[in-house]
Amino acid sequence: MVVEASKNPVVGDDRADPYLSPEHEIFRAQVRRFVETEIKPKAAPWEESGFVPRDVLRHMGELGFLGVRYPEIHGGSAMDTLATAVLAEELGRSTFGGFAITVLVHTDMASPHLANAGSPEQQARWLPGVIAGTTITAVAVTEPDAGSDVAGIRTTARREGDHYVLNGTKMYITNGVHADLVFVAAKTNGAAKGSRGISIFAVERGTPGFSVGRALKKQGWLSSDTAELVFEDCRVPVAHLVGEENRGFYAIMRNFQNERIVLGAQAMGEAQAMLELTLDWVRNRKAFGATLWDKQAIRQRLAMHSAEIEAARRLVYHAAWLDTQGRDCVREVSQVKALCGELVNRVAYTCQQFHGGMGYLRESAIERMVRDARIQSIGGGATEVMLEEIAKRLFV
Repeated sequence: MVVEASKNPVVGDDRADPYLSPEHEIFRAQVRRFVETEIKPKAAPWEESGFVPRDVLRHMGELGFLGVRYPEIHGGSAMDTLATAVLAEELGRSTFGGFAITVLVHTDMASPHLANAGSPEQQARWLPGVIAGTTITAVAVTEPDAGSDVAGIRTTARREGDHYVLNGTKMYITNGVHADLVFVAAKTNGAAKGSRGISIFAVERGTPGFSVGRALKKQGWLSSDTAELVFEDCRVPVAHLVGEENRGFYAIMRNFQNERIVLGAQAMGEAQAMLELTLDWVRNRKAFGATLWDKQAIRQRLAMHSAEIEAARRLVYHAAWLDTQGRDCVREVSQVKALCGELVNRVAYTCQQFHGGMGYLRESAIERMVRDARIQSIGGGATEVMLEEIAKRLFV
């Protein structure tokens, strides 16, 4: 288990949360302590190199942060969705969105395909390394012409004896440059309509026919490696089919819920961190003979953001709690993704504005966070897609 006793666990603003157990709160304290000592002082160079060093991920594995919800038999902690939300929130508070998403794609967007649908043999082969941080994962669904519209993917997988032959291109793949194991969505039944006929394959780095087409340069999340992946007559053993053939669409849809809770929690953590940075700034920055905090307009704008962030936190935890209970929560999860993705961008705008010229300099954490925040209303399901999911369920 990850959790150990702590005399002074860090609990948000030190008030116990009704959704979280003491175990969750102790876990939060551990993650926050790691972020404060091992990430914030060291992560700036990763923005230049374009990836998180592997020893950092292995260290997180040693601490138990990469297998929060996975079985103890493989080295996991067997916790719940609320623990995942806590992890994502605290990684969001690191102020380095690229670091946070590198970890969260590995723990909660890619490897869940193995944990949810992998055979006992597949789990025994790969899951211990995933949890230890020695096997880093990515998930390859998105293509140049297919994102949230999963049914539109064109990558194919043709069965030839004991192998499938994959052909196609994947785009915007987080961890794609350095991942050891990629979960790839491909069509195994070209005659099937829409979402039918999609399967998931575990493809190891170095497999002939699998290559990184190019590393992608981005506006933000600079310490996260992002790639175009190319499959050219890539022969994957039949034993690497994850789950049932032609049932991959349902696995992707299932994990979208987890992905969106995580992204919402990360965005909410980022918004909280930006607010805290700005509160510190306005208390000390002077203009026209007084601190910025003395200006009513500034105090009130930040006060309103504090209320919005707290409301978003309640929604994130509630959606995570519903998922933990095994209840249908597509509406609530879609609300989380839509609300938090937009909120973090509004908070970013305000906080950069109140930092003035300093907020526009690359040496400022706020400047970096503004760039990182923009993707939160796009990736993992754009706001407009989420609003349609909500609208479908308003009259149910």
